[in-house]
Amino acid sequence: MNIEIKEMTITELNDIKDILTSDFDDFWNYNILKEELKSKNSKYIIAIINREIVGFAGIKIILDESDIMNIVTKKNYRNKGIGSLLLENLITISNNLNLNSITLEVNEENMPAIRLYEKFGFRHLGVRKNYYKDKNGIIMTKTLNH
Repeated sequence: MNIEIKEMTITELNDIKDILTSDFDDFWNYNILKEELKSKNSKYIIAIINREIVGFAGIKIILDESDIMNIVTKKNYRNKGIGSLLLENLITISNNLNLNSITLEVNEENMPAIRLYEKFGFRHLGVRKNYYKDKNGIIMTKTLNH
């Protein structure tokens, strides 16, 4: 499976606008993503297979660190390594920007994501109570080495 990773533009966001909540996840809507793409402190990438957008991910740069905003894979393409590839690219982008660390929050019940982050060297930093409605958010961080 040949997966291409490239920077996300408003054109690609418009390409997935109508399937964003049905085929990906419903916690990132079009308007929020559109504002993220306009921000000079945000970097978003997409994963493409055969001209089909199968995933996207983004970071927000805050001072000397990046905060992972999302890593989303199309539902029918999950468990194929796309999330890992997107995460790897976010880490590379953060390293190339000479940032010191990369941080994220993940739902305490999202064990596949937690295991993925741990595999990439993220460590548990703390807990945000009720961050996801009635679920806690686990704060994880990774120190970057340029």
